[in-house]
Amino acid sequence: MSETNTTAKTSHWKNLKAEWKKIIWPSRDTLVKESAAVVVITVILGVVIKLIDFGLDKLLGLIL
Repeated sequence: MSETNTTAKTSHWKNLKAEWKKIIWPSRDTLVKESAAVVVITVILGVVIKLIDFGLDKLLGLIL
């Protein structure tokens, strides 16, 4: 039973290594551009959400 378990573990790591080699990693330039886009969009959405929150707060303040 020990031999089967060892073979299964070895097979798992070989399969994992084979799958890892199939990954197409982005270039540094692409990674920087996409990361910058994520940061910019996150900041823009944060500002939009804050403005909506501020507007709703003022509107509720007027109503109440």
